[in-house]
Amino acid sequence: MKKVVITDYAFDEIDVEKGILEPQGHAVVGQKSGKDPAALAALVRDADAVLTQFAPVNAAIIGAMQKAKVIVRYGIGVDNVDLEAAAAKNIPVCNVPGYCIDEVADHTLALILAATRQIVPCDSVIKSGQWKLPVPVAALRALKYMTVGLVAFGRIGREVAARLKPFKCRILVFDPGVPAAEIKGAGCEPATLDDVLARSDLVSLHCPSTEKTKYMINATAIAKMKKGAILVNASRGTLVDTPALVAALQSGRLSAAALDVTDPEPPGADHPLLKLGNVVITPHDASATPQSGLTLRTTVANLAAMALRGEKLPNIVNGVKA
Repeated sequence: MKKVVITDYAFDEIDVEKGILEPQGHAVVGQKSGKDPAALAALVRDADAVLTQFAPVNAAIIGAMQKAKVIVRYGIGVDNVDLEAAAAKNIPVCNVPGYCIDEVADHTLALILAATRQIVPCDSVIKSGQWKLPVPVAALRALKYMTVGLVAFGRIGREVAARLKPFKCRILVFDPGVPAAEIKGAGCEPATLDDVLARSDLVSLHCPSTEKTKYMINATAIAKMKKGAILVNASRGTLVDTPALVAALQSGRLSAAALDVTDPEPPGADHPLLKLGNVVITPHDASATPQSGLTLRTTVANLAAMALRGEKLPNIVNGVKA
């Protein structure tokens, strides 16, 4: 019998995982929270496969693993896993890159429209008993007259662009890994990052959080943006230097931000982001639908089963051959 460990999970039960793995003769053990390093290290020590959602699977935790044949992340991003430490122990790390593309693209468009059409303040003031426009007319924007900059043009970025096209806005794209011809073929304009920042009325982030992209939207980057521009982030909170963002929103350098992710996450109850009227925040739920959740969990469990059978694994993100 092999042991599959779930370091942490946000769903109610682990019945989906057990339903796939237990009939194959594997034991499934999970805990709701993976915040205690000592408990986490003890949990994964004799695991044959490790499934993780948000717990910090750092070098110390990976060092405690004595038998693991795979680490599988519930999601697309893998920034909670130390990829180099796993590679050093020859443990492949897999993600699930295709499970929530439409959900996140839809959510990004919702954030864009909330910020440009001032949906949240209008709803709040009407529910308070007042029938009026709570913001200056100048705060209301139509996408047709805007330039939208997309940072990264992977699966989600492309779907966001496809959803934006009917709104008739100009779309700039920065992604050095995508040929200019592909970007043009999607009806967008290739641009440098500096061009995207300088020319866009709204910038939307769609890249992973890596050593190169972490805090890429900092005070220096914000200074390059148009005065009054809008920032949208449904990717990773650590792409943005939060104090720099708060300062820009408070000063009017940026007119608004619409965020599904933050750094820290969640922000504390007294965090400045929560006190700003020009910020819309959702609780990192862009990927959430019943369909995407089931797809994610089924895929993660099946990847673990494949590893335990010694099969070739897809979606290895840390270069380990398996």
